[in-house]
Amino acid sequence: MQDLEALNREMKAAGAWLFAAGLHPTDTATVVRRQGTEVLITDGPFAEAKEHLGGFTVIEAEDLDAALGWAGKLARATTLPIEVRPIQH
Repeated sequence: MQDLEALNREMKAAGAWLFAAGLHPTDTATVVRRQGTEVLITDGPFAEAKEHLGGFTVIEAEDLDAALGWAGKLARATTLPIEVRPIQH
C-alpha cells in the first residue's frame, strides 16, 4: 500500500491523477442485467473469469503510450494485473 500511495502522489504531481477507489469484496456485489424486456437482479458477481475488478484509477494521459506507462507503474506498485481502457465521452 505504501508503494501505491507513493505512486498516487507521483501521478497527482504530474497532473495525471483524476480519481481512484478500491471496491468492497465481490461477495458484496449485486448484478443488474437486462433479460429481454425485464431487468434481472442477482447476488453476484458471476463473471466467468478468475479475475475481478478490485478497484480503479482514472487518469488523464496524452495518449495510449502515456497511459500504459502509468499502468506499468501501477502493476509494479500493486503486483496486480492492470487493464487499460479509454473512457467514452
